[in-house]
Amino acid sequence: MLSLKTFTAIVEKDIDTNLYVGYVPGFPGAHSQGETLDELQDNLREVIEMLLEDAEPKFQTEFVGTQQIVVQRV
Repeated sequence: MLSLKTFTAIVEKDIDTNLYVGYVPGFPGAHSQGETLDELQDNLREVIEMLLEDAEPKFQTEFVGTQQIVVQRV
């Protein structure tokens, strides 16, 4: 029986390489990059599928969310 799992990925754009970089917080080895967001998503999916072939992941952290922090510069 096929089961679907959903993972949350953090995505950033590297200003030096112009590549999108993504990782799944707390999931060791679950990171990749791509020239487009679609390519990054495909690459991350492939990496996660390979990691899941080995074993069920033991997450080191749990994704909670993001926050915006406002600071005042002098």
